[in-house]
Amino acid sequence: MCHGPVMRQRPAGRRPVTAQRKRAAAERAAEQDHLLSTLLAERDGLLAVLDRVLALQGTARLIRDAAGADAGFVADVDDSSQAVIRWLAGNRTDSLQDLAVPIGQGIGGRVTALGQPVRVSDYVSARSITHQFDGVVSREAMSAMLAVPILRPAGETGSGGAPVVVAVAYAALRGPGEFGDDAVRAVQGVAAHASRALRLAEVAALGRDTAVAAERQRMQASLHDSVGAMLFSIGAQVRDLRSALPDNPLLLSRLGRLESEVSAASSALREALLALSESSHERALPVELAEHCRSFSARTGVPARLVQLGAVRPLDGERTTLLIDAVREGLLNVQKHADASTVVVSLGEVDGGVQVAVADDGSPGEHPPAAGSGLGLRLLADRATRLGGRLSLVHDEDGGSTLRMLLPPAVPGR
Repeated sequence: MCHGPVMRQRPAGRRPVTAQRKRAAAERAAEQDHLLSTLLAERDGLLAVLDRVLALQGTARLIRDAAGADAGFVADVDDSSQAVIRWLAGNRTDSLQDLAVPIGQGIGGRVTALGQPVRVSDYVSARSITHQFDGVVSREAMSAMLAVPILRPAGETGSGGAPVVVAVAYAALRGPGEFGDDAVRAVQGVAAHASRALRLAEVAALGRDTAVAAERQRMQASLHDSVGAMLFSIGAQVRDLRSALPDNPLLLSRLGRLESEVSAASSALREALLALSESSHERALPVELAEHCRSFSARTGVPARLVQLGAVRPLDGERTTLLIDAVREGLLNVQKHADASTVVVSLGEVDGGVQVAVADDGSPGEHPPAAGSGLGLRLLADRATRLGGRLSLVHDEDGGSTLRMLLPPAVPGR
């Protein structure tokens, strides 16, 4: 009979508790790492569509891959209608980097002028384009080349005309070969995605500019009310002391210096306030509308935000004031009549004019029955009509209402 230590067998398939915990911890770490990677990728994607540079940075590589090309690059069209090559993929030298291509010159300049795709089977010998850039293209050993416009849609140009070329997408081959119709369509698809990304980037930039301008306005008011009032108080006290101490030259001299310093500080403050108040005409309107949204949210607790749907042309004071009054009246009607949980104010160019809209998700039947039914809306409609514009109020059957005002620009000479 054995009296030695009893060796217990661990049940088959069972792991020590510590091993299970380590495995579970490792799995959680892997999941968290994957989640973090996903979030970072989503962050990068959002940044790419909210910034013009990032929106086009990856487009060159997409063009190269979509067309099956050896190289892809993108030129940004600036205000002078000159295309400047900024982003490249598959290049061998820096010859193309920051190359300026005037309208009509080379394959990119021809695309900028025509607003249509252009392709050549051999760049240096092609008769359909000019040849100012043959040396640069030869240094890259490029032969066949395709260029496609990246367009802003006609409805977003503010003029109602043809689409505007905002960038040019290039694809190039080295050695024999040419681009067929499938390659053209593939690059056009990339160009369409780039156009949408640029549009989002422009809207985001406008929103940032509006927020910065609104903050400058708040800073101006705060400085005026705090520092301005303090300097005025100090100056008044200095003047009182001066009158109370007529026979003390030393104190009078010190008070004189203090008064001069207060005066200099007041002048510097006025200059700072003027600098903060400087704003272009086209930004004055969105800043005012953003402030009305903020005030509405503060007094009602209902979220209201401004969405600017693109740059708007500068308007005269009368039209700017009327559009602001329309938004103010629309927000007031939402506050009084709608049981809304959110409000969106939009600003953009429509049919060659500037339109504002106040949309809410209120309950059906809570709003006035039609535009013009209230005195405020009737007065707004009359003022819009005198300027050649129009006012409308539309109620959705399932709730919500939208007030719109559209004003044409002023006619020169009137």
